[in-house]
Amino acid sequence: MRRIGRTLTGILAGATLLAAVPGVAAAQDAPAINSGDTAWLLIATALVMVMLPGLAFFYGGLVRRKNVLSTIMHSFFGLALVSVVWVLVGFSLAFGPDLTGHGLIGNLDFVGFMNVGMNPVGTSTIPFILFASFQLMFAAITPALITGAFAERKRFASFVLFTALWSVLVYSPLAHWVWATDGWLYKLGALDFAGGTVVHISSGVSALVVAMLIGRRDSNGDSLDPHDVPMTVLGAGLLWFGWFGFNAGSALGANGIAANALLVTNTAAAAATITWVFASYVHKGKASVVGAAAGAVAGLVAITPASGFVTAGGALIIGLVAGALCYSATLLRERLKIDDALDVFAVHGVGGTFGAIATGVFATAAIQPAFKGLIDGNPAQVATQVLAVVATYLFAGGMTFLIVKVVDLVLGIRVPRQAEEVGLDLAVHGEVAYQG
Repeated sequence: MRRIGRTLTGILAGATLLAAVPGVAAAQDAPAINSGDTAWLLIATALVMVMLPGLAFFYGGLVRRKNVLSTIMHSFFGLALVSVVWVLVGFSLAFGPDLTGHGLIGNLDFVGFMNVGMNPVGTSTIPFILFASFQLMFAAITPALITGAFAERKRFASFVLFTALWSVLVYSPLAHWVWATDGWLYKLGALDFAGGTVVHISSGVSALVVAMLIGRRDSNGDSLDPHDVPMTVLGAGLLWFGWFGFNAGSALGANGIAANALLVTNTAAAAATITWVFASYVHKGKASVVGAAAGAVAGLVAITPASGFVTAGGALIIGLVAGALCYSATLLRERLKIDDALDVFAVHGVGGTFGAIATGVFATAAIQPAFKGLIDGNPAQVATQVLAVVATYLFAGGMTFLIVKVVDLVLGIRVPRQAEEVGLDLAVHGEVAYQG
């Protein structure tokens, strides 16, 4: 998250200072809180939180009616679970001073939000606790994205254990690598404004691993088509809305970078929607409504790492390509017979990968003078982006494989066949979404 100037650097440097001097609320030379920046980030934090119910609706509409509550529960309960994990240990591992000296993981200085105060630190103009809360919402939505891969067939207890472990063992280390100023990818110069690698590639690759390990759904002759398309479109709309906080909020201030991030976010989402619908029409002869919703999300995913570094023109290209690329990936999933139920890898994995690399191409000094990509004569940035992508694939994929194996050994990963036939709403939660 390379922000305007060195804002994040100032936050983390100040946080390190505070951790070393317990009881000191803020560095004496820290600037005063800027009410405009603080107000915007409070709103942005709430906007990202809205993405969780948005995701619940988006995924809930795509599954069969007998599993809609269990699918919604994954996002809703996941928010509660990760909120606690983040306060207890997740934030410290992600943004605490490096424990290893090699940029791999934070230490325990901020366990239980110790030393995370209400005053600004370093050169920031927002409360440190607000920065931590904003990051909490990113941590919460990332494992929720993975749930689309195992929808309709995973044990709830296994989901809970998997989410807690994944948040601590995969998300926090990746966040430290990319966004902490002493993270190894940060120091190499990898650009990820709001989560292309940390959020989308990590969840997309992990979803693919889970889908391969848990196996295909047992349709029992039933159609696997979405049960409620309007619900899915509503969810996509909420995601689009919340994404303005996701990307524009990552500027950590009410400023020009935030304004540009908002514009390019909308531009890429719009362009990808058009491309996906067009591709669907050419391929199937129909302008798919579900495709429009999926295309919007694909564009939002692809622009996320680039949103603080590219112009509207760059965002337009990124969105147009992402829509076609992610649509093609859904066709590949069908051919490979991997039941990534809600196309998490096709949208988040592929879209995040393209967006991360495209950031290295389209980043321009016209937005932030310190960050230049291929179009500004810095081809080395593309190589750095590719390295970050490969590292994320290997780490997230490998760790997810191990976590799934452990959870399966301890609890069993998949519901019994009878429960799958009845539907998880009734079999697991004892409730149904629709009467009659």
